[in-house]
Amino acid sequence: MAIIQVLVSGIALGCVYALIALGFVLIYKATETVNFAQGELMMLGAMLCVILMRVMGLPFWMAAMASVVAMAGVGALTERVMIRPVLGQPQFAIIMLTIGFGYLARGAVTMIPDIGTDTTAIEAPWRGEIWEVGGIVLGAEQGYIILATALLCGALFLLFRYTLLGIAMQASSQNQIAAYYVGIPVKRLNTLVWALSALVATVAGLLIAPITFVHANMGFIGLKAFPAAIVGGFGSLPGAVIGGLVIGLVEALAGFYLPEGFKDIAPYVVVLIMLAVRPTGLFGESLGKKV
Repeated sequence: MAIIQVLVSGIALGCVYALIALGFVLIYKATETVNFAQGELMMLGAMLCVILMRVMGLPFWMAAMASVVAMAGVGALTERVMIRPVLGQPQFAIIMLTIGFGYLARGAVTMIPDIGTDTTAIEAPWRGEIWEVGGIVLGAEQGYIILATALLCGALFLLFRYTLLGIAMQASSQNQIAAYYVGIPVKRLNTLVWALSALVATVAGLLIAPITFVHANMGFIGLKAFPAAIVGGFGSLPGAVIGGLVIGLVEALAGFYLPEGFKDIAPYVVVLIMLAVRPTGLFGESLGKKV
């Protein structure tokens, strides 16, 4: 039974990595840009929920919904104000911009009186509950993470598979110039993708907050989600989910069977092996240039 509980814990952790990795992939597919501030978007969403609950006295569900909507707006504003003006410039300029945004977000949060430098818990309604399924005892936090991730991934699948908006997003991600010439509003779709990415990151932050608590450096979790995106294949949405689950399971098993400290490096060992065996990741497309 112990190993099953470890596996379920790994799946729950992997779901969080998968949600953050989805944000990486969504933005990369739309703009061929890697957003290294994805973890900080997650942190900002969770921190905003804390502020709404502690300062404004909102109940959890209302604060969570307000945080998700507000962070979607932050994502859209970030694309419009910071990213769009530098599109077309060398990639390192955009990468440095997102890294700078991450530092700016962490610095701004630490300046919030009484909250910014503290480690704070989000009092989710299910916090502390225990579920027993078939003799396996689990924290409700893990169960809600798995359920919410499944629902969100299902919603994204329906969006991209059956709606005109999703199909337009796919067309734009495959060839922006061609999409523009057939009348697809590529710039507006890019803004929407950033909003969607921030929304997904906020959901991840709200789900993991009852386990890891909320603090200014919470965004560093995004550094472990980055290997998930690479393992799955950086341009693949299903790959981001599978990659997240792989990294979560590997980390959980390494923490259970290997000496202390190994679980922190296990995701990067997996990435090194994947890059050596299959550089494009599990679901990545093999693209080559003929000379």
